[in-house]
Order: sequence, then C-alpha cells, then structure tokens
Amino acid sequence: MTGMHKQILLSLTVALLLCAACGITACHSSSAAAVPQIPSARVATAQRGDISHVLTLAGQFQPYQVVDVHPKVSGYMKRINVDIGDIVREGDTLAVLEVPELKAQLRQAAFELQQGQQEIERSQHEVGSAEALHSALQAESERLKAAAATRPGLIAQQELDDAEAKALSSQAQVDAAKSAMAAAEQHAEAARADKERVQALENYTNVISPLAGVVIWRYADTGALIQGGTNSNDQDLPIVRLSQSGLLRLRVPVPEDDVQFVHQGDQLSVRVDAIGRSFTGKIVRFTRDVNFETRTMETEVDVDNKDLSISPGMYANTMLHLAEVKNVVTVPIEALVLSGKQQTVYALDGGNHIHIRSVAVGLEGSKLAEITNGLVAGDRVVVGGQDKYQENEEVSPLPASVPASETLQETGGMIDMKAEAGDGGAH
Repeated sequence: MTGMHKQILLSLTVALLLCAACGITACHSSSAAAVPQIPSARVATAQRGDISHVLTLAGQFQPYQVVDVHPKVSGYMKRINVDIGDIVREGDTLAVLEVPELKAQLRQAAFELQQGQQEIERSQHEVGSAEALHSALQAESERLKAAAATRPGLIAQQELDDAEAKALSSQAQVDAAKSAMAAAEQHAEAARADKERVQALENYTNVISPLAGVVIWRYADTGALIQGGTNSNDQDLPIVRLSQSGLLRLRVPVPEDDVQFVHQGDQLSVRVDAIGRSFTGKIVRFTRDVNFETRTMETEVDVDNKDLSISPGMYANTMLHLAEVKNVVTVPIEALVLSGKQQTVYALDGGNHIHIRSVAVGLEGSKLAEITNGLVAGDRVVVGGQDKYQENEEVSPLPASVPASETLQETGGMIDMKAEAGDGGAH
C-alpha cells in the first residue's frame, strides 16, 4: 500500500471514530432531557388544636370603700378605742366624746316631757269632771221639761230656762276641757320630739363604725376637741379613716383597641407575686369610658379578701382572654394566600399534585390560623412560596414541623417585682 493510500485510510478511521463519539454524546443528551426534575415544596399538615388571644395587664388592688369617720356632734375626745391597723366590725364603738351641754339639754327635754304628760293627765280629769257635770245638768233639764209637759203650769218657765242654760253652759265647759287636753297632748308631743332629738345627739357621742374594715389612719387623740362633721364643706379632720378591705377592687386599665372584647362576667386570671397567690376572677364593672390621656378603660374585678392576705395598693399581673377557639382545624399563617378577596391554600392530593382551594378563616394568631371551611385535619398544604407552583403541578413534599395550638399574648404592661427590687437596690 502506497503512502497516499495509508493517509486516506487513517483519515477515514478518525472520521468514523469522531462520528461514533458524537452519536454516543447525542444519545446521552436525549436520555437526560427525557427525565424532568420535580420541584420540592415545604408542606404542613392541617391539625386540630386551640388558638387563644390573651391580653396581659398590670392591675392594682383598691379597697372596696374608704370612709372618713366624722362625729355628728362637737366635743372632747373622752376615749378612742382603735388605732391604725385595727380590724373593726360594723357597729363597733370607735370613740366616745364628752359633751356636757348635751347632758343638760337631755335633762331639760326629759323634764319638759314629764310636764307635758302631767298636763295631759290634769286635762283628762278636767274633761271627766266637765262631762259629769254636763250629764247631771242635762238630765235635770230634761226632767223638768218632762214634768212641765205632764202638768202644765207646775214648773215656772224661768226655772225651765235656767236649767236649759246650765246644761248648755256645761257643754261649753266640756268642749273647753277637751281643747285644753288637745293642747296638752300637742305640747307633750313636741317635748317628746325634742327629747328624741337631744337623745339622738347624745347617742352620737358614741362614734360607731359604719362598716367592717381596717383602720388605715387615726387623726385624733384623747382629750382633743373634735368638731362635728355637720357641713359637707367642712375641712375638719375625721377621727379615723376606715378601709373596707375584706372585699377589694382590682382595677385594670384595658387598652382602647381591646375594649371591644371586655364584657361583664369575663374571666380574668390573676397572679399576685407579692404573696405568691393566683386565682381566677370575673369582670363585674367597667367605666365604658376611655381615658383621653392614657387611651385605656378602667375595668374592675371584685376580689374576696376575708383573710386580709392582700393589702390595698398591691400590684397584680392579670391575663384576660380576649378570644379563644378549641379543637379547631389549624394551619400555619404562611399557608394562606389572598386571591382577590378570597383566602386560598395550595393543598396536595394523594399523588402530591397541587390543587388551589378556597378556605374560610376564623381566629388568627401570629403563627396559626383557624380554618372553618375548606380543609379537614390531615390535609396537607404548601407553606410559603406558593407563587412558584401551578394548579395540578406535582411537587416533592418537604414536611414542615408546626404546632397545632397557639396562644397569642398581647401585653399592656406587666409588673416584675424582682426587677423592681433590683432597680431599687441599684439606686
């Protein structure tokens, strides 16, 4: 074989090898293009759980009532029976005043009442005598008239006229005696009323507790001149100040945005850190008025404190349940997609194909949402990045771990007793 023939044969061999190589590469490329890539998606399972929206607030205990006890009359303090911190019952004698002029007035009133009663007795006797005399004279007049009618001329007309005049005069004496007795009764009644008035003032020298509570301040000592609290504008000091602490008002300022959730009878969880006590109370009243400066509404819970373990002025941390649903279908907030005005989810079927569903959403927390219609527990939904997927598209699910329940806490201010104690020590 010549050199020319060898060169041609070598060229053909190289060409065939290149063609074979290109064919193999083309086959591999075609095979790779035939197998499409399935996109992955984070998927969460709809579960049954609870969603709560609670408001945490700081409150302060106040006495149910605070009363400044003034005496009705002015006098010198003879004895004071209580001091600050003493527990008193309704009707207990707090203090005794000495008012000498009242005793004299009471004796005078008693004397006048006695005189009035004696006058009534004397008038009663006079009425009785006058009635007896009138009865006798009236009978004599009628007897003479009867005799004159039987035997005319037997009794002179002058005698008949005198007998009738005496009967009429005795009747006038009866009427006068009865009028005198009525005046005596009125005088006695006035004396009795005056005695009751003075006696009432005398009774006021014993200063009585108007309620059961605790003496939180004492303003007077033995021997002091105490002015009677007869004028509402009087600036005179009371004897003591009483606090009705067996029943307390827990006052909680509810922010304006949450006023709509406040109703009478709503339960409020209360924790008093100062004494390590927790309990549940009920809202009994609220002002129905939002404070212009703080933008809060005062809300009150009545707290039974018969053992006086809670002192007025103490703070409490409270938790008000604004909204709550239990045993409902929940999904992550990220699973919801707003389409126009309709909330939707990207749900997966058994073959991991996406189907866009409209759902009805109930209570929402910060991470979970209640689904009231459109899903059941166990359904799977895409969480995040839904715009990358199409209806009926197959995906490779990547399970996302999410809780079934959530408590959304909104705070309107809490009291940390330890932090306050630490700040006080630092200063």
